Amino acid sequence: MTDLSDHKPFIAACVQMRGGRDPAVNREAAVQAVREAARRGAAYVQTPETTSLIERDRTALFEKVGPQESDATLAALREVARAEKIVLQIGSLAIREGEKIANRAFLIDAAGEIQAAYDKLHLYDVDLPNGESWRESATYSGGDCAVVAQTPLANLGLTICYDIRFPALYRALAEAGATVMTAPACFTRQTGEAHWHILQRARAIETGSFMISAAQGGRHEDGRETFGHSLIVDPWGRILAEAEGDAPGIILAEIDLARVADARARIPTLSHARSFGVRRA
Repeated sequence: MTDLSDHKPFIAACVQMRGGRDPAVNREAAVQAVREAARRGAAYVQTPETTSLIERDRTALFEKVGPQESDATLAALREVARAEKIVLQIGSLAIREGEKIANRAFLIDAAGEIQAAYDKLHLYDVDLPNGESWRESATYSGGDCAVVAQTPLANLGLTICYDIRFPALYRALAEAGATVMTAPACFTRQTGEAHWHILQRARAIETGSFMISAAQGGRHEDGRETFGHSLIVDPWGRILAEAEGDAPGIILAEIDLARVADARARIPTLSHARSFGVRRA
């Protein structure tokens, strides 16, 4: 089990956004919100999935994104992390890689350096009853490796949006030492209303970890509607902070890793799990 005795409580923040089709506008909104969160005392700040661009049109998307080395939002937010001396998790950026795009999260340290990157593992391909259709695999390339980022604040398990529906991923991250799980998202309103809170609280309870999930919210320029309700949940499944509906804003909560130790001691499922087979009868 991860030693939590040396970790002091810290303030975490989620930046809720309503991104649009102009990367420059989204970038400025993210920069200003991250600065505000830092000035309100946050040592760790998280932005939502697709921080820099919300664009459903595939042709327009490819025209507006480039490789990691030239991404202006990544560069701007690295500078903010350095200037404010915070740990910053960029929920994800669309990064051009050949004929497809990576949906990539970045963990930026207090010196403004990229400490870790994570490509979303699970891609959302679905037809919803309300007529919405999503085919992420047509545009995005899925990742192939889970990531635990070790920071001075906590060990962060990096995930993105649809990953929240795959509990084995979170168990693997907890077993690898993660004490805070992160799932920045661009959840649709329909699925968010049904499942967002339940999934966030379940992953926290199952692993005895904090869940921190910044979200996109509202009706976007490309026509999609997202749920918002950015959340910070403690290891007992209690909601510590929640954004008001789908409006842009900032939420903050104290993260005390003693709660992780307490929850995992009370319900030690990480150590009690047994290997098993499945028999058809």
